[in-house]
Amino acid sequence: MAGGKMKREKPKASAKTAPYQGGISFHKSKGQHILKNPMLVDSIVQKSGIKSTDVILEIGPGTGNLTKKLLECGKMVIAVELDPRMVLELQRRFQDTPYSSRLKVIQGDVLKTELPYFDICVANIPYQISSPLTFKLLNHQPSFRCAIIMFQREFAMRLVAQPGDKLYCRLTVNTQLLSRVSHLLKVGKNNFRPPPKVDSSVVRIEPRKPRIEVKQKEWDGFLRICFNRKNKTLGSIFRQKSVLSLLEKNYKTLCALNIPQQGSADKDDGDFDYSRFGNSNEDQTMEVDDDGGDEEMDMDDSDAEGGEGEASEFKDKVMGVLKEGDFEEKRSSKLSLQEFLYLLSLFNKAGIHFS
Repeated sequence: MAGGKMKREKPKASAKTAPYQGGISFHKSKGQHILKNPMLVDSIVQKSGIKSTDVILEIGPGTGNLTKKLLECGKMVIAVELDPRMVLELQRRFQDTPYSSRLKVIQGDVLKTELPYFDICVANIPYQISSPLTFKLLNHQPSFRCAIIMFQREFAMRLVAQPGDKLYCRLTVNTQLLSRVSHLLKVGKNNFRPPPKVDSSVVRIEPRKPRIEVKQKEWDGFLRICFNRKNKTLGSIFRQKSVLSLLEKNYKTLCALNIPQQGSADKDDGDFDYSRFGNSNEDQTMEVDDDGGDEEMDMDDSDAEGGEGEASEFKDKVMGVLKEGDFEEKRSSKLSLQEFLYLLSLFNKAGIHFS
C-alpha cells in the first residue's frame, strides 16, 4: 500500500487433520485415530490368542498397521472399512505381497453390513459406534470365539464393572448377560495419530456358550425400570404410580387375553435389537451421573395411594414379590446378574410382566 508497509497475509489454518505418510488425512469427526505404536500393536495381537487357522474380523482397519500383524498370525483377515480412501490405501499396501490373497476388504458401514463367518474379532473401532457394535457382534451367528476391541476407557470400564462400582449400569448387565468381559490393558491417548481426547482400553469379550435365554423385550423393560434410579431401593422404585400403572396394565391385558404366564427363560419371538443400546451420534466423552448415565424414563416419584381397591391389591402383589425374594430394600446398583434374573423370574411367576 502506498505510503505504508505492506502486510503479509498469514496462511489460513488448515483443518484439524493429521497427515499420513502417503498423504491421507485422518478425520477425528469420523473416529479415525490410527494406532502408531508398533509395540502396542504387537501386545494387542499377542493377547488376542490368534490361531493359524483363524478367520479374523477387523473393523476400521485404517491404513493397515494392525491388519499386517493379523495377516501374519491368522488364516484370513476380513476388514470392514467405511472410508473409501482407507480402502484404497489398504489395497495398495498389500497388493503384490504374500498377504493379498488372504485379505478381504469390505467397504461399508459395519452396523449395516451383514457380517460373514469369523472366528475372532480384533479391532480399534470408532468410539461413537461402541454400543451398537458391541451388541451386533454379540448377536452374530454362528457365534465367534472372542473379540479383542479397543474402546474409550470409560465405556470399557462400564462393560467390566461389578455390582457396587460407580460405573455399574444397564449397559453392564446387558453385556454380561450375553458375554464374559475382561479388561486387558490401558492405552494412553498419545499412542494414536491424531490423539483422541481421552484414554482407551482394550477389552476381551467372550460370548456365553450356551447363551442365557431371556425374552428380550421383557428383560429390557425390566432393567429400564430397575436402573431408572439405580441407587434407590427397589421397594421405592416399584411403589411409584407410573411403574405400578404400567405393570397393572400389562397384567390386565394378559389376563383378558387369557395368555398363559411364561417364565423369563423363554426365547423371544424376534431378534435382539442391538440398536437400542447406543447410537452412532453419541459423543466420545460420556458423562457420568449418580445413576450411571443411563437413559431415564419419565416417572412420577410419588407413591401409589393405598386403599383404592384393585390398585391397592395389585400394589400388594408387586410388593409381595419383592419381599418374597428379599429385594425390597436392595438397590439395582448392587445387584448381580443372577439376582436380576431371579427377580424377573419371581415377577413372571406371579403373572407380572414388563412388555
